[in-house]
Amino acid sequence: MSEEFLINCTPQETRVAIMQNGAVQELHIERTHGRGIVGNVYLGRVVRVLPGMQSAFIEVGLERTAFLHVADIWEERNGHGGNGNHGNDARPIERILAEGQNIVVQVLKDPIGTKGARLSTQISIAGRLLVFLPQEKHIGISQRIEDEAERDALRARIQGLAATTAGPGGFIVRTMASSASDEELETDISYLRRIWAEIQQRSKGAQPPFMLHHDLTLAQRVLRDLVTRDTERITIDSRENFQNLSLFAQEYMPQLVDLLDHYTGERPLFDLHGVEDEIQKALARRVDLKSGGYLIIDQTEALTTIDVNTGGFVGARNFDDTIFKTNLEASQAIARQLRLRNLGGIIILDFIDMENAEHKNAVLAELNKALARDHTRITVNGFTQLGLVEMTRKRTRESLAHVLCQPCPTCGGRGEVKTAQTVAYDILRELLREARQFTNAREYRILGSPAVIDMFLDDESQALAMLSDFIGKPVSLHAEAGYTQEQFDIVLL
Repeated sequence: MSEEFLINCTPQETRVAIMQNGAVQELHIERTHGRGIVGNVYLGRVVRVLPGMQSAFIEVGLERTAFLHVADIWEERNGHGGNGNHGNDARPIERILAEGQNIVVQVLKDPIGTKGARLSTQISIAGRLLVFLPQEKHIGISQRIEDEAERDALRARIQGLAATTAGPGGFIVRTMASSASDEELETDISYLRRIWAEIQQRSKGAQPPFMLHHDLTLAQRVLRDLVTRDTERITIDSRENFQNLSLFAQEYMPQLVDLLDHYTGERPLFDLHGVEDEIQKALARRVDLKSGGYLIIDQTEALTTIDVNTGGFVGARNFDDTIFKTNLEASQAIARQLRLRNLGGIIILDFIDMENAEHKNAVLAELNKALARDHTRITVNGFTQLGLVEMTRKRTRESLAHVLCQPCPTCGGRGEVKTAQTVAYDILRELLREARQFTNAREYRILGSPAVIDMFLDDESQALAMLSDFIGKPVSLHAEAGYTQEQFDIVLL
């Protein structure tokens, strides 16, 4: 499958689109004033220890204090490395940390919503081929490399190369390392150890909160983490960023230099490839399928639901085949939308009900096949008794909607507003309360949206007149064009 990366750079933000066979599969956005902090290393201070939650809040200089759970605290175990404070010999957090204590931590998850960043005391520094664990001693192998003989051979190679380049620490071998040369691996090892030496040097004499290391820019992380053998081209529309990425690639990933291409056309890069249109579509609830069916995607605080509907698709010979073909097409579309919108956490898929067990298995197989292209860890639990598919997708950053949008100021994020009639009744109740509280008023004036005022002049005119007679004061109306439908004021004259 042909793959291309489009990198759009402005002084305000960097946007990366991953294209496969001409269609947008993933979008990554990083704003200059809101860069993600996953991977950053800080010297922090413990501000509060919570024994009941076995966690602590750490001040690292962010808007909100960050969160450290006891399971993410690395401790030396009998001289054989750490175990992340798991197991029967794990100590309670109140015996490990104390308020006011200085501690070196790394961000595991960006702040999301009202939650602060999640931290770990086990430092890991990612390279293109390896992940360096300066506190560990062992060599781990990516789980995606399943062949035992290959795993053993890779472990032996890394042990030998690490021994020749003197220095501490262990490594996790990434999937891309399986085809790397010894020279490439040695370059990665020396680069990672140099980064760790710089972190240690900065920590000497520093006072918390202090950032010891920040991760690469979005464009650099794309080169390091996402480019694969299938990548045919990496197009950048900024000369400055093209030059910076070229220098970065020459030093750390020389095999990628030939893939870099500077786009100089007059038409914006994202417009040329239809990415801007895809961004707009990815913010909508409804996703139309080519067959005439459609998806409805609703994202909530707890989970995301995706509902599949046949819509106008009536192409198959019988209804069961229509449902089956719609669900098959929906499986592909769902996998793409999860990546495109970066939806994470619990996800519930409501496929159209299928009676045929073979059809269910085929749809589930198609879904798993489509999800296999996703870089993020996913688990699919199959169909439940209610006919729903439960799955999870690891949440590591904000979804596309949360990055680009905010809750509607009119509806407060509900997706609905009160009807004009409902607001009119609210006003009548409020008017009665005001009349009982402020008996000296000569007149009451209602300020509301044009739709609500029209309701009082037409359908609810009798109700307003009856209330005016009941309180014994005149009531006047005034339409405010700038008011939202739920907004109103009652003025005492």
